[in-house]
Amino acid sequence: MATLDQKSPNVLLQSLCCRITGKSEAEVAHQFQYAVRVIGSNYAPTIERDEFLVSEKIKKELLKQRREADAALFSELHRKLQTQVRSSHGIRCLLCLPFDRVGNYGALFAQALPRDAHSTPFYCTRPQSLALGYGERSGGLSATVGTSGISKLSYALPHTTTLAEDTFLNLFWGGCNVKYKPLLGPPVPSSRVIRPRRDGDTGEVSEAALVRDILYVFQGIDGKFIKMSGQENCYKIDSKVVLCKSLRDTSSRLAELGWLHNKVRKYTDARSLDRAFGLVGQSFCASLHQELKEYYRLLSVLHSQLQVEDDQGVTVCTESSLTLRRLLVWMYDPKLRLKTLAALVDYCQGRKGGELATAVHAYGKTGDPQMRALVQHILSLVSNPILNFLYRWIYDGELEDTYHEFFVASDPNVKTDRLWHDKYSLRKSMIPSFITMDQARKVLLIGKSINFLHQVCHDRTPPGKITSASKSADTPKDAAELLSDLEGAFQEKIDAAYFDTSKYLLNVLNRNYLLLEHLQAMRRYLLLGQGDFIRHLMDLLKPELVRPATTLYQHNLTGILETAVRATNAQFDNAEILKRLDVRLLEVSPGDTGWDVFSLDYHVDGPIATVFTRECMGHYLRVFNFLWRAKRMEYTLTDIWKGQMCNAKLLKTMPELSGVLHQCHILASEMVHFIHQMQYYITFEVLECSWDELWNKVQQAQDLDHIIAAHDVFLDSVISRCLLDNNSRSLLNQLRAIFDQIIEFQSAQDSLYRSALEELALRLQYEEKKQQREEEGQWGVTAEQEAEEKRRIQEFQETIPKMRSQLRILTHFYQSIVQQFLVLLMTSTDESLRFLSFRLDFNEHYRAREPRLRASLGTTRGRRPSNN
Repeated sequence: MATLDQKSPNVLLQSLCCRITGKSEAEVAHQFQYAVRVIGSNYAPTIERDEFLVSEKIKKELLKQRREADAALFSELHRKLQTQVRSSHGIRCLLCLPFDRVGNYGALFAQALPRDAHSTPFYCTRPQSLALGYGERSGGLSATVGTSGISKLSYALPHTTTLAEDTFLNLFWGGCNVKYKPLLGPPVPSSRVIRPRRDGDTGEVSEAALVRDILYVFQGIDGKFIKMSGQENCYKIDSKVVLCKSLRDTSSRLAELGWLHNKVRKYTDARSLDRAFGLVGQSFCASLHQELKEYYRLLSVLHSQLQVEDDQGVTVCTESSLTLRRLLVWMYDPKLRLKTLAALVDYCQGRKGGELATAVHAYGKTGDPQMRALVQHILSLVSNPILNFLYRWIYDGELEDTYHEFFVASDPNVKTDRLWHDKYSLRKSMIPSFITMDQARKVLLIGKSINFLHQVCHDRTPPGKITSASKSADTPKDAAELLSDLEGAFQEKIDAAYFDTSKYLLNVLNRNYLLLEHLQAMRRYLLLGQGDFIRHLMDLLKPELVRPATTLYQHNLTGILETAVRATNAQFDNAEILKRLDVRLLEVSPGDTGWDVFSLDYHVDGPIATVFTRECMGHYLRVFNFLWRAKRMEYTLTDIWKGQMCNAKLLKTMPELSGVLHQCHILASEMVHFIHQMQYYITFEVLECSWDELWNKVQQAQDLDHIIAAHDVFLDSVISRCLLDNNSRSLLNQLRAIFDQIIEFQSAQDSLYRSALEELALRLQYEEKKQQREEEGQWGVTAEQEAEEKRRIQEFQETIPKMRSQLRILTHFYQSIVQQFLVLLMTSTDESLRFLSFRLDFNEHYRAREPRLRASLGTTRGRRPSNN
């Protein structure tokens, strides 16, 4: 370490000064400080380096001032310097001095290096080993030149030189034959003299006094001459102060920084102690405090410079003095930053949380790189709490949002059974603009899935084993890195947590709670997909369901249900599914039979109740009742057909019934065709197609919401296409009327067959009795018996026209209802319903009877209605 210290630049430079002057280290302190200032100077950013161009500019400037002799003298001196000095650095330093501010060439070549050679005050670059203050310096130097023709020229330097300094200067200006020696006379003042800083006169205010006032105004403190105007909300110079227009304008421009500072400071002071402002708001205030701290640091540097000048007793304007114009240059960037902060404060009024982050992010969309960097830095601080909320939510499922700043909201009043649907939601106003809606939805699902697993599924797997937690945004730097790559690293973190958590949740639901098996059970039992079970159940329930609804008992029907399960393939289903299957009796209305109130029920609880909600089960109940009623019509028409086939041969001996029976056969055929087409439409075009779409979506689902959404779409599609929605109410009413006509036709045919079979039995009995008496050798019948038989047959034959009339009326009502139903189908926007009308009237039987139907069919076939 000792070797390194001896080779440091400061040690080597101090050793060089001691060697040149021949003095000790303590005695060469002033020379060492001067040497550091010379070495630390830098003219490159502001002054041209081309020696020839600079010299030409100097000569042109002298010629403009009609100083031809001085221009020639300068040219000669420059030529001699070029021939005698090996390095051009010294020459360039001479050429870069402010020639237009010097009265003569002696002062020009004897002037020390200017103290404002840096873009910042000189003490900012002073080595730490140097003392902060300097001793009071006064005096001047004179120089003599050997061969240049200029002798005994003098210039008053702003400090006193010693013999060691003279030696060092002669070394620096080697080759120029310039020698320095102290002036014996009084110092020559500069042409720009300003009044002392502590002048007590009442005349025109000095620039130095304005500088001191401005430094106070920068901090929001009223100065002696510049004060805050409450009416105009700005800093104004006292109207009684005598001041030239340029200084007044410059001071007003500088005073704007005080107004901007006050605006930002007022916001931070008001919000810093407001706990309701939240962590995001406090981070915003902290970022503003950080910017103000940097601003105060600059002001402290300016105050130090002012104090140094006061300590040195500077009363003339030197090259390093603080002036209004220098302040205007140095405060340009801070002013822009304060303007940005003030505009940001105005825009963020009344905002907090993610909404505040959105406001800050909006200001970063600018082409100014400095302003963009400033806003990005503030955004990294502001978004840090939001990202911490986010990572805590997606990796632990914990939501500690006391001040409602995060875009995920929680309702503590929601019970566990509604956790997935109602407990957590998105606050759209709090979603930051740098987070997309898709990302926000995934974030919500991740945390919701973790809580669902813990609270509803009772899964105790630690979140760390479900998905590997990556590094969170512990610092603003981490937040800034994430914000700079929102579509890369940030998106990858969200996607990884989303896929891992959702996949684990679906596995738990399918493995432990048989979600897919329950879904298939709904299709088989509530949507009548298990054909053998439904048919056998109807056969067993028929004696019970034909009774009045008030005479039914649920435990009797439950026993019949269990019998049907054991007798069909339903017995091979999972016991967990079969125990949930039950019987339900609907509300009884006057005149209802068992067919009208019977329904199957499926009990759901626990996690599967999240998919099969009460609303969904209500939809299943409506669809089951519709399908059960349609299936009953098919079952009824089957009984009607069986009755016709069984009784056809028996009633051949009664020719008077042939017309009525033919009419029954025709009407039954119409009804069978209608019900078959309706069953085909419901079973294949509605249920099977919708179920296939649902099953494909469930197999491809990435999260539980996808399954719920697909299931809801399935139910909505089934309800709308089964004519159970509000838009199809008229169609449903017509269809129910058709079903009622089928039931009425069954009653009429049963009554007809009952009367006919009774008459047939009496006739057979009469013939049998007659034949028996003839076998006994007696007369078959007496005249009275024969007359009574003819009278009874006559009475029966008289009832046949009534039966025919009843069937004719029934047929007319049925056909009129079907025609109206077809008209409604043709005007429907659903293409499948329009195709159903074609199948129902495939031979145009109803079209020939109904003019409106002909018009509808013609219109539809000529131009298909729009689906809009």
